[in-house]
Formats: sequence, structure tokens, C-alpha cells
Amino acid sequence: MKWTGIGVACAAALVGIVVCGAPASAQQKTAKQCSEEWKANKASIQASGKTKKAFVTECRGQTVAAAPAQPQPAPAPRYTRPAPQAAPDRTVNVRPRETYPSPAPTGAGKFSSEIAAKAHCPNDTVVWANLESKIYHFNGTRDYGRTKRGAYMCERETYGFRAAKNEKHP
Repeated sequence: MKWTGIGVACAAALVGIVVCGAPASAQQKTAKQCSEEWKANKASIQASGKTKKAFVTECRGQTVAAAPAQPQPAPAPRYTRPAPQAAPDRTVNVRPRETYPSPAPTGAGKFSSEIAAKAHCPNDTVVWANLESKIYHFNGTRDYGRTKRGAYMCERETYGFRAAKNEKHP
């Protein structure tokens, strides 16, 4: 009889299975046998830190997946989106007061602070007067208190000045 390459390989594989598989099947216990062994030696097995499930799996000759001692933290994402920002408030377009350091106003009725002007004329409207353009602005408008050269004044004392055309009297 003539042996081909495939036949030799199959025969070798069969011999390997019979030789390696025979001792394994002879040593394997049933789940019932392992549970009885657990009951007999429960205290000593638990002292070693094994659970019943792990002991039975090991007793039957199966591999036990090693449980991690502590849960591992999730890996950090490679990219995170920036947090959404609140939409800007578009109801009032007002910059902070005193954007430009205004030189001390000269002349009667011209004040460097709004409080001083309000104290001078408590019953009148306080306006911001641009000393270069001779235009005054009302409180709550864009240019109120923000031009480079200006002063707070009482509206009654703004002789020679005019109100800004795009602003309404409060």
C-alpha cells in the first residue's frame, strides 16, 4: 500500500489526538464530583480566596479566566468636543464703562463721574457729552461713557451740543 502526503498527515493527527486526549479525558471530573469535593473542603478552599464557581471550573480541568483585582478605568477618549457655550446676550450691546481714560473735564457742569453729575442735577437726565463732536448720548446706549474725550453732564446744561440722531430720549 502506498501512502500519500495527505494520508500521512491525517494518520499523524489521529495518533496525536488519541495520545494527548486520552489522559485528559481520564482526569476530567464531573460537575457533581467537583461540587462534592467543594462541600468536603469548603472552609480551606474559601480561605484560599476561591469561589465555588471558580473551584468547580478548575476542578473540571477547564481554564479559568483571571478576574481583575480592581475594575480598570475606561480609556480616555482621543478627542473630546468642546463644551457648548451659551449664546451671547444680544439684547444690549453695551461695553464696560470707562473704556477710555477720560481726562478731567474742564468747565462748569462737566463731570468725570456719573454719580457727581446726578448729584448736581437730581431731577434732570444725565447724558454723556462727546466734547470733540458736541454730540451727547443717553444712558443705556452704545456710546454712553465710552468716547475718548467726554464728560457727564445734565441735559439742561448741554448748550451747543445736540442729541445723537439714532438715539431716543429715555
